[in-house]
Amino acid sequence: MKNQQTKQNQIKKEPLLRLVKRDALSAKKIILIYAIAIVVSLLLSSVICSLFSSKNPLDFFASLFNGALGSSRRIWLLLQDTALLLGVAVALVPAFKMKFWNLGGNGQILVGCLAAVSCMFYLGGKLPDPLLILLMTVASIVAGAVWGVLPAIFKALFGTNESLFTLMLNYIATGLVSMFITIWVKSGSGVLEPIKFGNFPNLFGNKHLLTVLVFLILAVMMYIYLKYTKHGYEIAVVGDSPNTAKYIGIDVRKVIIRTMVISGALAGIVGLFLAGGIHHTISTASANNMGFTAIMATWLAAFNPLIMIGTCFFIIFISRGMVEVRGNFGFTNDSIANIVIGLVYFCVIACSFFITYHVVFRQGSAKNVKTDEKKGDK
Repeated sequence: MKNQQTKQNQIKKEPLLRLVKRDALSAKKIILIYAIAIVVSLLLSSVICSLFSSKNPLDFFASLFNGALGSSRRIWLLLQDTALLLGVAVALVPAFKMKFWNLGGNGQILVGCLAAVSCMFYLGGKLPDPLLILLMTVASIVAGAVWGVLPAIFKALFGTNESLFTLMLNYIATGLVSMFITIWVKSGSGVLEPIKFGNFPNLFGNKHLLTVLVFLILAVMMYIYLKYTKHGYEIAVVGDSPNTAKYIGIDVRKVIIRTMVISGALAGIVGLFLAGGIHHTISTASANNMGFTAIMATWLAAFNPLIMIGTCFFIIFISRGMVEVRGNFGFTNDSIANIVIGLVYFCVIACSFFITYHVVFRQGSAKNVKTDEKKGDK
């Protein structure tokens, strides 16, 4: 009787439901679950868009794919935007694996872009383009690294909150860009015309290919760095437990600072390509909020740089496709498009959550106790 009462008391203390971590699923099952989640979310999206217009749900899919893949130009723009987002995600992933929540991707991109445009503005025409591009590259990497290492130093030495610090640096970077545009543009229009010096060369006659190749290579290199090098091991250990890292002789402060130098420098490279390879100018919106979008891509890929190639492609595919959907379905603003994108993200994130955890209800335990009581009576 005492054992039965003890079990009943334990059941009463247990919550109605709790989350339990699953055993690792096979890669095939994970891919299948994600595929189902994406298909279901797109089906729901097509229904929502049809309800707010006179179009058929099938028109949603036609517009979505046409908007992203409808021509060779659209395909290359899709790949270029995917590569840029991948570059930001690659920049964020070492910090995130270290559990350093770098929310300053936008600022690090902007200062990298500003450094490159400054070289183009002040040195363009005075130096040959190959030398100018080299200086732009160095300037962007250094600027991004400085913007990344500032919060790392304060975190390592004084234990400051890196999320707030990196977030605030975004606003400072935006202010710097606005200030320099005001200095450079004497007309007061606030728009810096494209600069003809220091523009990246076209690779095999294609102006998008260089961007795509560079960031694909960086993603592979980051995968190797995190998985097979000593630095990658140290990042993982510091992320799991700083105390354990200290116990086994890892200099946690050094790892934090070094990792954020790398993270900021890679974000600066994205700014470099925005300036020299794509826009040839700068504005306060040059980062296009990629610093926050890349957080989604990084988390969906479970911090795996190779999987991030797929998640970045998916995010850009949906974003570019919804531009066409909006036009064809007659939506006058981005509200429906944002609802659809949010719905797709929600389904994928929920899917990711339930791949890792499953829900256990208390009722099962109660039934077991009742069964035990019957056995005891007999």
